[in-house]
Amino acid sequence: MTGTVNPDRAEWDVVVIGTGPAGETAALYATRFSGLDAVMIEPELVGGECPFWACVPSKALLAPEHLLSDGRDVGGVRELLADRHLDVEGVLRRRDALVDHYDDTGFVGTALSWGVDVIRGKGRVTGEKTVEVNGRTIRARHAVVVATGSFPYCPEVPGLAEARPWFSRDVTAVREVPRRLLILGGGLVACESATWLRALGAVQIIMVERSDRLLPAQESFAGVAVADGLRASGVDVRLNQSIARVSREIVTDAGPGLVHGAPAVVTLSDGQEIVVDEILVAAGRRPASAGAGLPERFTVDEHLNVDGQPWLYAVGDVTGESYLTHIGKYHGRVAGEVIAARATGAALDESPFNRHTDRVRAGSVAQVIFTDPEVGVAGLTEAAATARGHDVETVETDLSQVYGGRVQRDHYRGRAKLVVDRRTDTLLGATFVGTNIAELTHSATVAVTAGVPVQALWHAIGSFPTLSEVWSYLLEALDTQRMAWSSRS
Repeated sequence: MTGTVNPDRAEWDVVVIGTGPAGETAALYATRFSGLDAVMIEPELVGGECPFWACVPSKALLAPEHLLSDGRDVGGVRELLADRHLDVEGVLRRRDALVDHYDDTGFVGTALSWGVDVIRGKGRVTGEKTVEVNGRTIRARHAVVVATGSFPYCPEVPGLAEARPWFSRDVTAVREVPRRLLILGGGLVACESATWLRALGAVQIIMVERSDRLLPAQESFAGVAVADGLRASGVDVRLNQSIARVSREIVTDAGPGLVHGAPAVVTLSDGQEIVVDEILVAAGRRPASAGAGLPERFTVDEHLNVDGQPWLYAVGDVTGESYLTHIGKYHGRVAGEVIAARATGAALDESPFNRHTDRVRAGSVAQVIFTDPEVGVAGLTEAAATARGHDVETVETDLSQVYGGRVQRDHYRGRAKLVVDRRTDTLLGATFVGTNIAELTHSATVAVTAGVPVQALWHAIGSFPTLSEVWSYLLEALDTQRMAWSSRS
């Protein structure tokens, strides 16, 4: 069975608004074994933000910098790279290839091969099981799924919006690297963008973050390590700062990803004026729900139903729960399974690890920030766990003592931390900071999600010499810490 683009029909079992990872996964899981049919509605590129303007291009731009940085800290290789720099045109060509030159033919073909129809246009919920697109009304027999993603937030700073700043799409689609750049924000997009733009030759990058550290939602040592890494590369990191106003004369509009003609004058909160070629606003995102016919704020239950309505679902960024692609895909799997079960008259599974209930809200979210050093987080930070009412104990260790790090780089630097629930003696969260720690994150995610007891983790031995051996170091440090507490009591 194959799907159709812009089919001339008015009813499907499932209507999905948005074709990003969350929406396409919901469509697939709702239809693959159930016999249901579905249509996806998309006003832009089928495939959504992640493969064209977010995760894929950003990691494509970061990978060359990471390889160069690793090589410069390995004897026998650093001598070959001492005077070497990235081939900017080569990096951008590779980025363009990985985003399929902004052509969604492959994603459309995949959807059609699933038997899912595609309508190009902007969809909006107008009533129960009713969606309007391109001036026509279509209906869902069973479910409507809203997967319209999110949009970048622009703070209300005098002159900022008029200065036509860059947002995340512009910076991942960069064609000409600006010589002077100001980045507003200190989160994931800000830190990753500063990393690759500096590596690609930006001469002056100034980061302005209103809090007292970068990555303020993470453990404090993670933000400190990333700030140190950026400063070492030549980035000017300004903390406890904000933008007061912006002045810029727009001479030409060169388009997304291209340098505009006129420089911008940015006045900081301390009164200093800075002249830059571009401004990147990386101040967070907001759910794109209003455009899909939903209120700006709404709630979803553990089955991804919107405000308890069994026919309406929301998945991914639009829920406002997490702006991460893998969480959106997870939402899509849960919602798709629920839709298929309800449509075929099956009872929802209530077993502990069933496919019909969102468990991520319990605190097992994983995230990797691909800076230099990388930051990997699974579950809750100490502050988040405490805020949820957990009685926690924590343990930290230096990753530089682990042979898995020492064989990778001559001057490996990193740190790891576990957050443990005292009552259940299970892992609530883990944070890893260092080179090539991204894959460590999943082992922590499994432990957090499954509620693995600490004493069981003691028997899960990491391979030598890999970074996974850090688990043994952490658990040994936890034993020592507990023995010290016991002797004092």
